[in-house]
Amino acid sequence: MLISMLGLMGAVKHHQVMLFFYMVILFLLFLIQFSVACACLGVNSEQQTQLAEEGWKRVDNRTRSQVQVVFNCCGFDPKVDASDAPPDFKEIEGKVCRDPMIVDCKCPNCHDKLQNTINYAFKLCGWIGLFFSFSEIIGLFLSKHYRNLHDPDELRATAVFPRHNFTY
Repeated sequence: MLISMLGLMGAVKHHQVMLFFYMVILFLLFLIQFSVACACLGVNSEQQTQLAEEGWKRVDNRTRSQVQVVFNCCGFDPKVDASDAPPDFKEIEGKVCRDPMIVDCKCPNCHDKLQNTINYAFKLCGWIGLFFSFSEIIGLFLSKHYRNLHDPDELRATAVFPRHNFTY
């Protein structure tokens, strides 16, 4: 918000220095946002799994329970659950395994259920980041255009001799 106000004030007041710093800040913001967007789009499924495992290990049991209830899953992955015991999921198994005729009902892992959601989130963040980073480039070119415009309120240069009143 502050950066956009800087650009707006610089354009309205025809202030060259403000517009220059606005352009520099906007370009740096573009570089950061473009890098993050490309990183989000470049993350493969193996890296997504590693990030999800790290996230699952760091959250508390209350958050894990909420994820298990929302996605109807039990635990993250047997490999991860062996090192870090998940919260009790007896109530979740009751919701997932409702059919009493199925004797050996297995509750699916949360990793399998979350994989599509995580992939979608990375791709969505990447494309939105690309959109806004390129809109910043448009703002950069517009500020360069307004920086080079003539100020209509500025008095025109006139000759020193009042009788001839030459304008340059």
